[in-house]
Amino acid sequence: MSTLNVRTIIISVGAGLAAVAAVTAVWVAVAVSKAPAHEPEITAYAHGKSVTVTPFMYCTVRMEDCTYGETTPLRVPSGMPVQISLPSEIVDSPWLIQLIYQRPGGEQVDRVLSFADYPAHARALTIESQPEPDLRLAGIEVQLPILARDVDTGRESYIPHAAWSIVTPEM
Repeated sequence: MSTLNVRTIIISVGAGLAAVAAVTAVWVAVAVSKAPAHEPEITAYAHGKSVTVTPFMYCTVRMEDCTYGETTPLRVPSGMPVQISLPSEIVDSPWLIQLIYQRPGGEQVDRVLSFADYPAHARALTIESQPEPDLRLAGIEVQLPILARDVDTGRESYIPHAAWSIVTPEM
């Protein structure tokens, strides 16, 4: 008789634990499905320091529901490279990188790289901070462009619907 009572207790406890596990699994699934969408982030690394770069601007491809953030600083010693790690949301799309260099007199020199300059689906990029002796990297902007048409002139051009911005202050 006491064996039956122990079995009944064990079965009851097991059933109770299974019910708690099932309720917890359903609760977690509902919470995850209602979580806000996470905007993609990039990682930049230079001279032993890594930073997470959140979007400076992030809109739908229809330029709706835009959110705005800040430029992320990363100190880069002259001559040291910057390494950038891209998430799938960027790698799987046509992307551009706007590089902003400065000459000692303050003149700005812009260079543009794109997904076409790298192997297909490249996730890791290396950016030179000093491609010429008198140039210093001042900033990097990763962009996801879309084709836009000026309604007045009919001209088409590319504008970013998402951008991640890094400033590289002088050291």
